[in-house]
Amino acid sequence: MHHHPWYDHVCLQRVFDADGTRHQVVLVDVRKLLACADRDNTDYVLKPVAEWHSGKVRGIREFLDPENPRIPQMPYVTISTRRAPGLLGWLGLEREGVVAFRNGQHRARYLADAGARWFPVEVHEREAALLREICGAADDARTALRPTTLTSEGGD
Repeated sequence: MHHHPWYDHVCLQRVFDADGTRHQVVLVDVRKLLACADRDNTDYVLKPVAEWHSGKVRGIREFLDPENPRIPQMPYVTISTRRAPGLLGWLGLEREGVVAFRNGQHRARYLADAGARWFPVEVHEREAALLREICGAADDARTALRPTTLTSEGGD
C-alpha cells in the first residue's frame, strides 16, 4: 500500500490455522477479486469506501493498523462460476467468476481503496484452483510479501 497515509502494509492471519481444516491461502489480485465479488447477487455487496460513514472507515483503518496488537484474519471467500452475459454465455461457452465473502469484505474493500494490489484470502481447498485461475495475483506479487511467524513471549 504505497499511497496509504497511515501505514504501508498490513498483517493478516489465517482463519483456519489448525491441521486438517482443508482450507488454503491464495494470493489474489484485488481488482479481479472485487470484480467477481461485485457479481454476487446475495444483496451483500458493499458500497465504495468513499460512501462509508467516517466512523466505519476509521474503525477499519485502526483494526488493520500493523501496530494493533490484535492481528486481523484474512478475508474468507467462496468462488463459483456462472454463464457470462452475452451470446457466448448463453451458448454455455463463456463463464465468469462470482466471489462471495464469508468474512472480511470490509477489510478487502478498504485495502483496495487504500491502494493494495494483492493480498491473501482463505478458501476451501476444493475452490482454491478456481480462485487462482480467475483471481490469482501475478507471480511477481509473491516477491513483495513478507511472511512472518508469530512467536509467543516467555516460551519454554
